[in-house]
Amino acid sequence: MKFSDIVVIGGGPAGMSAALAAAEAGVRVTMMDRGQVLGGQLIKQTHRFFGSERERAGTRGIEIVKILRQQIAENKNIEVLKNTECLGIYSDGVISYEADGKYGLMTGEKVIIATGAAEKMLQFENNDLPGVYGAGAVQTLMNVYGIQPGQKVLMIGAGNIGLIVSYQLMQAGVQVAAIVEAMPKIGGYKVHASKVARMGVPILTRKTCKAALGTDHVTGAVLADMDEHFQIIPGTEEEIEVDTICLAVGLAPLSELVSQTRCKMRYIPQLGGFVPERDENLELTAKGYYVAGDVSCIEEATAAMIEGSIAGLSAAIATGMNHPEIIGKRDEWIKQLENLRSGKTGAKIRSGFAVMNGGK
Repeated sequence: MKFSDIVVIGGGPAGMSAALAAAEAGVRVTMMDRGQVLGGQLIKQTHRFFGSERERAGTRGIEIVKILRQQIAENKNIEVLKNTECLGIYSDGVISYEADGKYGLMTGEKVIIATGAAEKMLQFENNDLPGVYGAGAVQTLMNVYGIQPGQKVLMIGAGNIGLIVSYQLMQAGVQVAAIVEAMPKIGGYKVHASKVARMGVPILTRKTCKAALGTDHVTGAVLADMDEHFQIIPGTEEEIEVDTICLAVGLAPLSELVSQTRCKMRYIPQLGGFVPERDENLELTAKGYYVAGDVSCIEEATAAMIEGSIAGLSAAIATGMNHPEIIGKRDEWIKQLENLRSGKTGAKIRSGFAVMNGGK
């Protein structure tokens, strides 16, 4: 049975930031991740981040992850278990995991869960044909392995992910035939939409994919208009010739491990689905457990890193590292997160937390 002051489950932007914050406060941290390298979503994000200088504005995700990896490697308080799958969290606090094919058990005084999110699927005819990808898979193929997913792509979803991946596809020499969006307006930043529009890509709102065409792989798609109730309008179908369909229709929190802590869970669409109740220090109703990142609120990587820092410091403080300077750092990060979520771009997130806290 292994033991660590703090166990961090997940080695993406939230988990890495949590481990660093806790370790720098003076506690021992064990971080486990099922990947062969740390970084999560950051390893395939080649675009520059938005925000202030403190939020790493102008820095690409692939550069941010290099910085975080180096900091972790240099910190003697952090033990990293890569290629390690967390299997369960039991009522007595024991964590089971599989590392390189071997079964293990671990406990921690505090546990931070930063397992991220999974891509949502869209229901349409023949959506299991080869050539139908999630946007994350397309990013991985292009930005990690240098492989074009196809030659002519239909992008479904005009949020930030759909717009950014469309631009990256064109940078890789792939034609984007169109971007379709079921909502009456795009969900991503206008700066991203303007870039793809200037390159001649049509962004079609109130539209969806009704079917993928082809027998053994995608050869086309059937598009159709949608009414205000998001139902397909008969007679509006049209075929488009593509060899790839990319789905950027949102993410769902990977909250299975969170639910095993027996904390209170709520379905809040604005936050991405089933998410745990937590306080401003990111502690769950199951005391001693903390969350950070997309597992509790679908948001940008910047917010995930800030939440990781808050959770790491909160867990460290709870282990006894309650020095005024550490508490001050944690409170500064909380204010930074509030500032990040202010304005129009954070309205949806704020409304989700208002529901969680009993407001409307």
